[in-house]
Amino acid sequence: MADVVMQEAKDKMQKAAEALQRELGQIRAGRANASILDRVMVSYYGVPTPINQMASIGIPEARLLVITPFDKTMIKEIEKAIQTSDIGITPQTDGTVIRLVIPQLTEDRRKELAKEVKKEAENAKIAIRNIRRDAMDTYKKQEKAGDITEDDLRNAEKDVQTLTDDAIKQLDTIAAEKEQELLEV
Repeated sequence: MADVVMQEAKDKMQKAAEALQRELGQIRAGRANASILDRVMVSYYGVPTPINQMASIGIPEARLLVITPFDKTMIKEIEKAIQTSDIGITPQTDGTVIRLVIPQLTEDRRKELAKEVKKEAENAKIAIRNIRRDAMDTYKKQEKAGDITEDDLRNAEKDVQTLTDDAIKQLDTIAAEKEQELLEV
């Protein structure tokens, strides 16, 4: 019974780390990264479709994304979707491919984005702490109900705390890598 609670907490903490990774992947770092297009939807015969499902996305240079649609008739639609999105990059097209040149970030913008990274990391840490609290509450209820002993409760609380500490270290590492990527010139 206790192992189920621990495994559930571990899975939720892993999902929180993955969510942080996804969020940070969408922060533009002055380098080409296909994940900045993840939230851009294109109307494909009336159905909102992500760009990566209707085109191949290549990164031939550090600051260039090249989008090659599988269906060449969709170039205008993809271009329009990118222009109306919030990524802030103007697409350039030659009729067969769309190029997105990622602009160099200013120092102020880098610092702003670094603050955003810290904020996202803090939100993820709050989620981890909430998962810890839920797991601890479950163990306390089990102890109160007589399902586990007081010693089992103490051991479980130590295990949950260790799990939490490891998860927070993982979040710190993810955030530090993204900050490093943002602040390098």
